[in-house]
Amino acid sequence: MTLADKVTALRLVLAPIFFGVYVFPYQKATGLAGGDCKWVVPVLWGLFILSEFSDLADGKIARSRKEVSDFGKLFDPFADVLVRITYFLCFVLDGILPGVLFLAILYREIGIQFLRNLMMKKGVVMGARKGGKIKAVAYMIAGAVALLAASAQRLGLDGGFELLRMGARIIFGISVVISAISFADYLMLYKKR
Repeated sequence: MTLADKVTALRLVLAPIFFGVYVFPYQKATGLAGGDCKWVVPVLWGLFILSEFSDLADGKIARSRKEVSDFGKLFDPFADVLVRITYFLCFVLDGILPGVLFLAILYREIGIQFLRNLMMKKGVVMGARKGGKIKAVAYMIAGAVALLAASAQRLGLDGGFELLRMGARIIFGISVVISAISFADYLMLYKKR
């Protein structure tokens, strides 16, 4: 694995940690939660920022070191999807992200992975395209606003939670439209091959 691939792999480790920190302190049914759980807010932000930063850094590292590879072209979007689906599932559990939007995102991401597999059968490694990068930025912004809403909820700022939740839902809706357009672009690329 190159240095860029190791940075990418970091997201595979951070995703389940984010999920555990997000969900575990609030699982009152287990009898293990309780007490002051406000400590999770800065930890979640640290994990989120580190994950998103690693997404920006891995490509820059690969290009600067001339280590761009077919493996990296597939591994990076795989890690992106894994970490973002993990965030988004957490937001569904908190009622921030509507389940129908989550399913639209999930179906799009699974569809892209399927197209990548089909392209590989044709001997072509399908890397990220401009629409996919715009979609990734939209997902990041939606995730940040949703995490702001979750943070407000955990800090007991109910008025802020409702406003941020509404903002996050609007941005997630826009993200779903962008992701559908991006999917159509990938599909047209596949049909041309």
